[in-house]
Amino acid sequence: MVTISLCMIVRNEEEVLARCLDSAHDLVDEIVIVDTGSTDRTKEIAGRYTDRIFDYEWIDHFADARNYSFSFATKDYVMWLDADDYFRDRDREKLKKLKEELDQEVDSVVMEYHLAFDDCGNPLAMSRRNRIVKRSRQFRWHNPIHEYLLVEGNCYLTDIAVSHGRVHENTGRNLRILEQIAEREGEVTGRDIFYYANELSDAGRFADAAEQYRRFLAEPVDYFEDNLTACARLSACYHQLGLFDLKLTALLQSMVYELPRADFCCSIGQCFLERDDFAKAIYWFKLALTQDRPPDHHFGVLHLISWTWLPHLQLCICYGMTGELELAYEHNEKALSYLPSDANLLQNKAKIEQALGIGGAETP
Repeated sequence: MVTISLCMIVRNEEEVLARCLDSAHDLVDEIVIVDTGSTDRTKEIAGRYTDRIFDYEWIDHFADARNYSFSFATKDYVMWLDADDYFRDRDREKLKKLKEELDQEVDSVVMEYHLAFDDCGNPLAMSRRNRIVKRSRQFRWHNPIHEYLLVEGNCYLTDIAVSHGRVHENTGRNLRILEQIAEREGEVTGRDIFYYANELSDAGRFADAAEQYRRFLAEPVDYFEDNLTACARLSACYHQLGLFDLKLTALLQSMVYELPRADFCCSIGQCFLERDDFAKAIYWFKLALTQDRPPDHHFGVLHLISWTWLPHLQLCICYGMTGELELAYEHNEKALSYLPSDANLLQNKAKIEQALGIGGAETP
């Protein structure tokens, strides 16, 4: 059986750290906590789980802090988590089994990263991360913010998921770091343009964000998933700015980088639905239903509902507006197969059954 060091960087995480460590402490052989300047009870809570707690003088560089945490690891493999991450019970069991069976020729274990959930606990959005890496390979983190772990070699793809339960609001820290880089170097460049645009958008500076997304999309393509995300987020900025034709144009630009994907088909369909152009909306929502999910080696963010219930719900709305109630009912039923207790879908069902004179339903 392999051994695992869990290495974390933390700051003011008293609200979530115990949840994280409760879910992971008995699955690893060592816990390393690097504190970057907490002023709350974070270090006290960490002390319940480990005595390997180290201080780090924060220099606005996440990769440097993560590399520092990795430097204290002593086990075969190193796993990283953020304080607001945790393992659900089914994923704990999978990780326990993986640890017992992992081939030591594996250099990196890739896990799913579930970013948001519906009321039933199903993931709404996910990506993938190199989550456990062989210590002897000495893989390094790069980039001051939105840091990434550069990994080579034998990667093992799993369906084990780390769940993200964010508590803290956006503090503006990342935006401040990027603006310092821009001031120091004249402007942000490369992939940092994309990150800068994201932070501006999160701060509600939609016009500034749109300008940076346009800059990024004018650059040569490095990692096409970033370009797809940039198209989606640029369209959202245009929506906030009331520039609805440009919103649609940004979504259509995604097809420069990839064949139509269900998430973009749904967003384009929504543009036409908002214009009451139901024929075009129906076309795009139906197209979404024909698209396969990207393969398991896909590392970009996937909005999973676009491959499950969302296009069915939107088709229910479209067909309801065009008076095609049988089709509206059919797609509402398909959406209910994913969300059987959803109040809105159940209400749709009752209303359509009443209109069709079936089932003896009464509108709630």
